[in-house]
Amino acid sequence: MADPHNPSGEDSLIARYFKPLATDPGALGLVDDAAVLASSGEDIVVTTDAVVEGVHYLATDPPDTIARKALRVNLSDLAAKGATPAGFVLTLALRSKEDSWLRPFADALGEDVRTFACPLLGGDTVSTPGPQMISITAFGRVPKGRMVGRTGARPGDLVFVTGTIGDAALGLDVLTGGVTADVLKGDRIAQDYLLDRYRVPRPRNALAAAVLAHASAAMDVSDGLAGDLAKLCAASGVSASVEVHRVPLSQAAAAAVSAVGLEKLVSGGDDYEILCAVPEAHCDDFARGADQAGVPVTAIGTVVAGLQAPRWTDAQGREVVLNRLSYSHF
Repeated sequence: MADPHNPSGEDSLIARYFKPLATDPGALGLVDDAAVLASSGEDIVVTTDAVVEGVHYLATDPPDTIARKALRVNLSDLAAKGATPAGFVLTLALRSKEDSWLRPFADALGEDVRTFACPLLGGDTVSTPGPQMISITAFGRVPKGRMVGRTGARPGDLVFVTGTIGDAALGLDVLTGGVTADVLKGDRIAQDYLLDRYRVPRPRNALAAAVLAHASAAMDVSDGLAGDLAKLCAASGVSASVEVHRVPLSQAAAAAVSAVGLEKLVSGGDDYEILCAVPEAHCDDFARGADQAGVPVTAIGTVVAGLQAPRWTDAQGREVVLNRLSYSHF
């Protein structure tokens, strides 16, 4: 530990921007090298995700949106496990420590800490000459033995997804001057909506209780709906039949889909919605729970027996071939 009477630049940075976010007693005021996360017979769910400049966000993105994305992609994972947020640790790899960047970053992170009741527990700050990176490890709580994994889907379960799909991929396309920017040229409202969906995910933590109570398997949609459904099915040893016309789209995405193609929407990634399998007997209760939570859910298909890739069909029952299922880092 550094001498508290002669703090290093890192200690000063932490004290100035992030100590106010460490509201859990287990954070120890960020003066220690570790934190204590209390548990009372619950399981602790752990998830980690990093966002990297030039990969998950652009260097020109506002720092407040970067902060929200860094935390929310992890909150999305907790929601899909049926977990209640308990806290997170933060690692920052920064090129510099300019107040003009750090202050809005820390303020936005603090707002989300309060909104989602997920306090900062600790972390690390380092300097880097390369792209900036923000890495978060988040912790959540579930009743013992109850975490909703990817392996429980069974034939006959219905496949549900929350919110709308493809908005973030189209938002990035707008930001980088792609086809979507041309299609929605002159519709600033639609463009701004898609940009916001790319920059600021909407983690579905309000749905966690319904997922915990009713889903047989679940995961968040981060790399693309098609690819993530394939992962869930593979983990459960099943397949699925999905009707593409049932995939929920926003008005902005519906206006662009004929030009960009449905494949871009279901494989583009960054949706951070919840994909889950729900036994038929639980579907009504799940839908009621979602309605009470204020989270829209849509049934898009059915889990079926078999080990083949999920089958996608159109409204006439014809097979839709997807050449690309998801975003891949490598």
